[in-house]
Amino acid sequence: MKTIVFIGCYKFGTSKEALTTAKEMGYHVVLFTDIPKYMTSNVEFPDVDQFIFVKNMLDEQQMLDGIIKLKENGKQICACVSMIDPYVSFAAQLCKHLELAEISVDSLRIMENKIKVREKLNNLPMTPYYSIFHPSDSYKELEEEFQSLFPIIIKPPISNGSKDVLFVETTKKLANALNFVQKNHPDSQLLIEEFLRGQQYLIETLVYNNEIRYLGVVEQEVIYNGRFVVNGYKFPAILGQKESDSLYSTIVNIVETLGLSNGSCHFEMKLVQGEWKLIEINPRMSGGVMNRIIEEGTGINLIKEILKLYLREEPAFVETKKQHVYAKYLTVRSRGKLLKVTGEELAIKHKGVKYVHVKALEGKILTNPYSMGDRYACVIAVSESAEQAEAIALGASREIKFYLEPL
Repeated sequence: MKTIVFIGCYKFGTSKEALTTAKEMGYHVVLFTDIPKYMTSNVEFPDVDQFIFVKNMLDEQQMLDGIIKLKENGKQICACVSMIDPYVSFAAQLCKHLELAEISVDSLRIMENKIKVREKLNNLPMTPYYSIFHPSDSYKELEEEFQSLFPIIIKPPISNGSKDVLFVETTKKLANALNFVQKNHPDSQLLIEEFLRGQQYLIETLVYNNEIRYLGVVEQEVIYNGRFVVNGYKFPAILGQKESDSLYSTIVNIVETLGLSNGSCHFEMKLVQGEWKLIEINPRMSGGVMNRIIEEGTGINLIKEILKLYLREEPAFVETKKQHVYAKYLTVRSRGKLLKVTGEELAIKHKGVKYVHVKALEGKILTNPYSMGDRYACVIAVSESAEQAEAIALGASREIKFYLEPL
């Protein structure tokens, strides 16, 4: 039985969609998980044929033992895939060990560490000014180094999302910010970099046999509430020819320098005074509703093409439609216990709305947006113009209301 092994999964978003896509492609779906309650989650994971619990999913021998048992039970392992941190390069390593697809393991491993990325791209023009802060370093020396560059950004080398990224406006706040991050990441080096002002974009990329086969550019709308949280996505991003050409050249430069010959990743870039600057790279497709955004705009199922890459098949990117897409994420303004949510049925009835999802569950505690996890609903709309798609999504999102009991 042809089988795809997945390592880790969330209850929502890209990693879960990958399970569904694999099932639709006709594969037996096996999910390795370190979350015991997933083992009985047939309702939440209807596309999983078999769950395998592994306490430490980065233990290569444990994982290989599980895969060997699958083989002994008649499963033909066709691919090992992970769409979540920190298992992406590990899954690629298992592919190599099992003589499956040749995914660029070393390149993906570098991408999993923000400091290693900066060091590898150190001399390239898209790299902002940065410094590495060691646990034994002096606050004063760091303060002097960045004196003229405030505000700055502090982030640990291994993290995802925005919850660990601190924006430090003045020298007076530096010591407290460093202490805060170090509490969550003791004994870890920290990445300190200049804060870049400019429009932010997300770029989905797939590389096959040293050639960029897909490059999708999404404009991001970012809010700041003590943390940076993306609450809006416009696809495709509208760029001038000059900006588009220079972006492509920048991505090619990064991909070649990192040695990515086969694999997928996404970049976060800012256009700063006409020059592209790299915010960060992640060695996987972006989470949330990104696949839906791209599919609504182009007809391309990017997850499916990524799986084909891991199955040693050539990805194919044929646009079957061309529409503007706007995805609006909803947040709340105060902390409270969720009593009920209304308006989901009204939102989906708006002309042009293709998708409405409410993640928040009654009885859960909702809070102001301090991380990407604090986005509680999403509305996706399409139209022939970017402005109209945005207007439709915003209008539909106003139908959705969260009723909270203050805490």
